[in-house]
Amino acid sequence: MIPELVSWFEEEYRGLRPRAPIPPIHVRFYRFTSLNTTIRLREGQIRVHLSDLLEGAPEPVLRAIAHILLAKLYRKPIDPAHATRYRRYTGSEAIVRQSERIRQTRGRKRILSAKGEHYDLEEVFEALNLRFFHGLLGRPQLTWSEHSARRLLGHYDPAHNTIMVSRVFDRKNTPRYAIEYLMYHEMLHLKHPVKSRNGRRCVHPPAFQAEERLFPQLEEAKAYLKTL
Repeated sequence: MIPELVSWFEEEYRGLRPRAPIPPIHVRFYRFTSLNTTIRLREGQIRVHLSDLLEGAPEPVLRAIAHILLAKLYRKPIDPAHATRYRRYTGSEAIVRQSERIRQTRGRKRILSAKGEHYDLEEVFEALNLRFFHGLLGRPQLTWSEHSARRLLGHYDPAHNTIMVSRVFDRKNTPRYAIEYLMYHEMLHLKHPVKSRNGRRCVHPPAFQAEERLFPQLEEAKAYLKTL
């Protein structure tokens, strides 16, 4: 535990709750697989776990983290200046690259199979690659999810170069255009990597959105996805 870091948490606590006594605060860095931060109030003590990716962060950023975590814990308004400072730091190219390297080395990606009972993700990918990308996109790892997830229907993980599709689509009555659209959307993430602009992550830039609109059954596919 770093005394200086604890003192910053205590100062932010005093700013948020000036009349309340400051409980014991314990702050430690942990080897998380991503840029995680957690805060818990247990038996009258505050325990904070920060990703070791933040160990080299400057004092203003660590103070911003202390403010944000304590504000969330006690349901207080978050100072926009602290939020902007934290977002700009964690959204910087250097931190994003470092975070992805950590995920690659520490994290594990469960890869099952691209072949489902009714759809083969590799076949879907290659058909879309020829149709929309002139066959130029390199094929990442493709896998069905372990469970039929309905909240996360699909995602592209750049750290492991993997496209995962929810098994909920691997059904006989799933329209071909629905799974094609979902795959096409994730392929656009492969073509248009996430970038940071003024501290904000730009996930769907204008070029991404313009290409997405080229999918001929876009509205039908989105309507179907809403039913899930």
